[in-house]
Amino acid sequence: MEKELEFNYTTKYYTLGEVNSETKQVWWVLHGYGQLGKFFIQKFKSLAEKKVCIIAPEGLSNYYLSGNAGRVGASWMTRENRFLDIHNYLAYLDAINEIEKAPSSISTTVFGFSQGAATAARWILNGNIEFERLILWAGLFPTDMDFEKGNYLLKEKEIVQVMGRQDPFITKEKIDEMEKLNQKLKLNPKIIEFDGGHEIDQQVLLTLAFN
Repeated sequence: MEKELEFNYTTKYYTLGEVNSETKQVWWVLHGYGQLGKFFIQKFKSLAEKKVCIIAPEGLSNYYLSGNAGRVGASWMTRENRFLDIHNYLAYLDAINEIEKAPSSISTTVFGFSQGAATAARWILNGNIEFERLILWAGLFPTDMDFEKGNYLLKEKEIVQVMGRQDPFITKEKIDEMEKLNQKLKLNPKIIEFDGGHEIDQQVLLTLAFN
């Protein structure tokens, strides 16, 4: 018989910079499958150097990327116990937000890369994060989301979708799916393409932050 329980759980997250009188923006950055927060956050150093506070949570499931030794990665969820995984990471993200929540005078961006895109979308639909912009980079809205609620929460927000033209994971089928999901949400996101693969392009990142 399968049973469930709740218990106290200690984990970590990462930050670059802090919220103070000089802070220009706050970015929540959610990594992709197999990445770690402490390395992913380094991709945003160029923003932190310009007074942007970066907050990088980390997926709660760690695993070896190859065999039982070497590099370790993290995942937000898998198909096994997916609803529990979603429940847990939403509670985790909300708990960080209770600590790191920026004042309303500072613009907040929620950024999701690859698997982190669906995670970011689910989190904002949970309704506990105040933000002005959602960036989905190399990833899509989740197909099982509440589209009516999504439209209600996102219709007044800035929505940006970014993809590399040589990204092997962004196939024609994925692009078609992205367009269908946007139509279901009744949204018209800004689409940005760049010459590159499954990666974060620094020039695009800086343009998004400061233009």
